Amino acid sequence: MKNNELDHIDREILNMLQENARISLKEIAEKVFLSSPAVSARIENLTECGYIEGFHARINVEKMGYHVKAFINLEVSPVDKPEFYPYIKNCKNVVECNCVTGDYSMLMEVLFPNTDELDQFIGELQRFGRTKTLITFSTPVEYRGLQI
Repeated sequence: MKNNELDHIDREILNMLQENARISLKEIAEKVFLSSPAVSARIENLTECGYIEGFHARINVEKMGYHVKAFINLEVSPVDKPEFYPYIKNCKNVVECNCVTGDYSMLMEVLFPNTDELDQFIGELQRFGRTKTLITFSTPVEYRGLQI
């Protein structure tokens, strides 16, 4: 199954699951005019083919005490990447880290309870290179998935 082989029903199923991963098979089946077993088989196939990578709950980070969201640019030398990658994978406050083009080689999204802890983390990161930090005031568009 390739992306262009997804039919309109597969696309509808993916959109519904992105919106609510706990939607019942019965509800999906009613919306796409298939039986529940047929929907279940399609979801299993979409998972096996790699279109679905998992089912997750979206947590309210502020209720969990993380009031500071920031994006950190980091300039990591290629020779330091073998040490940097295992380090950053173990940092619980890093919710995403991307290797990017431009003036910096890494772009991270981080969550912290307060700016003091963010400042301490930035100090630790600077052993790998120069940083530039942007603290988020608000998020007018939350993560919304890919419209399929």
